[in-house]
Amino acid sequence: MCAGAIVLSRVPRLVLGAWDPKAGACGSVFDVVREPRLNHWVEVTGGVRETECAALLREFFEAHRK
Repeated sequence: MCAGAIVLSRVPRLVLGAWDPKAGACGSVFDVVREPRLNHWVEVTGGVRETECAALLREFFEAHRK
């Protein structure tokens, strides 16, 4: 849903920290933001401070599973 909202909002550039290998739609599982059949494409820069971002996400979800 976030990738679709980014495309529909015509956001020109997306910078993300950690890729989502299970459900990502910005270049990992799907590539909605660069789908050639859509009328807007987004420049994606991924992996910015990837280690720290992945750790934050991991800790957040581990805490919510307990």
